[in-house]
Amino acid sequence: MAAQQQQRILVADKLAEEGLDYLKQTGATFDTKIGLKEDELASTVGEYDALIVRSGAKVTAKVLEKPGRLKAIARAGVGVDNIDLEAATAKGILVLNTAEASTLSTAEHALALMMSLARKIPAANQSLRSGALDWKKRSQFQGTQLAGKTLGVVGMGRIGRTVASRAVAMEMTVLGFDPYFSAPTALDGKVRMVRDFDEFLSQLDVITFHVPGGEQTRHLLNRDRLFGGKVKPNLLVVNDARGEVVDEMALADALKEKKIAGAALDVYQTEPPAKDHPLFGLENAVLTPHLGASTDEAQTAVSVEAAKAIVAYLKSGEIRGAVNAGGIKLDLPADEAPFAKLACRIGALLSGFCEGGYKTITLRVSGTKAPKHMSTLLRLATVELLKPHLDTPVNVINVEHLARSRGIELVSVHEPQPPSGLIGDIVGIRVEQPNGESHRVLGTVYADGLPRILRFDNFAMDMIPEGQMVVIVNKDQPGVIGTVGSSFGEEKVNIADMVISREKHEDGSATALMVIKIDSEPPAALLNRLRARPNIVRVRSLALPPREA
Repeated sequence: MAAQQQQRILVADKLAEEGLDYLKQTGATFDTKIGLKEDELASTVGEYDALIVRSGAKVTAKVLEKPGRLKAIARAGVGVDNIDLEAATAKGILVLNTAEASTLSTAEHALALMMSLARKIPAANQSLRSGALDWKKRSQFQGTQLAGKTLGVVGMGRIGRTVASRAVAMEMTVLGFDPYFSAPTALDGKVRMVRDFDEFLSQLDVITFHVPGGEQTRHLLNRDRLFGGKVKPNLLVVNDARGEVVDEMALADALKEKKIAGAALDVYQTEPPAKDHPLFGLENAVLTPHLGASTDEAQTAVSVEAAKAIVAYLKSGEIRGAVNAGGIKLDLPADEAPFAKLACRIGALLSGFCEGGYKTITLRVSGTKAPKHMSTLLRLATVELLKPHLDTPVNVINVEHLARSRGIELVSVHEPQPPSGLIGDIVGIRVEQPNGESHRVLGTVYADGLPRILRFDNFAMDMIPEGQMVVIVNKDQPGVIGTVGSSFGEEKVNIADMVISREKHEDGSATALMVIKIDSEPPAALLNRLRARPNIVRVRSLALPPREA
């Protein structure tokens, strides 16, 4: 029998010595090659079983085109923008990061910003050091005490919870806002969760953001909220999450007009921010250049954790900090594999239609094929439901843990018979929200192998979920279809396909659902125009994979 090949690790970026020491201690075979260009990395990486990078090495699709022995890539840090996740997943390569290693440093930086802002430390420091301070007038830097104040933590993920626990120890009252954390309290009852953002905002003396970027969290703190009487004039704003979460221009105006007392930012919508950024000239703004994870300890920790994660995976298959699907192949028979695609698309469809988080996600399946893979189908759908809303990478490996840690119950039910009026293998996902609202989608796979949506709530249809779609709920009144069509025409958006379904109510009225497929992402002006039309109740823009994906 041939001897087992020694597993090898390529370290393609400079790691802290502690990380390299860990590799040596475990007896791992590794080479350090820093500064490899794309072609050099592409020609080398296939000789190794694992790759460790930071932000310098670019692991592109070209690098992964012929991956050879490569099984795993670890990023010593949080972001994985320098790794082509799609290419890695397609090649069955596990991608890991060390997001938790920098949690403490990032949380401490948010607290440091909050304290500096409350006590006006940067301005006082600058005034004293420059010689401009009139000592008798130092009271101009009189600050505010944080103990007894109410802190609002937006996003109760790992960093948000860390900030909240320390704020509680500082004798602050802490409220939490997180649509995807369904429990009424967090941290063993020490943090009360508030469901409505405006109600939450109105109670705060300090607000700190710890949420992912993207459209769901874009401009959570916007001009309307800053100028519409929804905040206290003594509010302090801290953003250590993503730049787009706060409308920076509106924030600068609110500071100038004393609608709020101060703001501290470590992140910006454009980095680096422009030299004439309006926040730069304001004394009641504390600004740092994206330093959240920039501590000696964090940089050492990410290196050590990346090394540990790679060694654990190569030795025993243990997966820590998975970012993609972890190389798990849904190697289902040809006649069963389309149900995995169906579950994903149902989840994506519901994710774009639901607001306010999830309380329960329930899978119900019937037939002979789909019930064989209930756990897989539920996980795949839940990944799509949670992925847009969490700062933690979500995949089939960690999705169950992430859901349950946020109080979201996952349920799977094998139905002996399909729902009334349907036959064969039916996959249904129902999402119940904390506010009592719920939505349900039922689907199946036909002999052609394509997924079909058969019911959306109580609306019957037969539709392939694919591509760019606009979903409209409207009162079933004459002229609505024409109004919708003309709205698309006025914005020069072509309608590729349209499915219409009606639901009759006991009082004789009816509601209609329109699912409109289009060739490209709809402009905001079109969506706003539709929402303003009479008899239109709800408008949602959804982006699903194309048919062949």
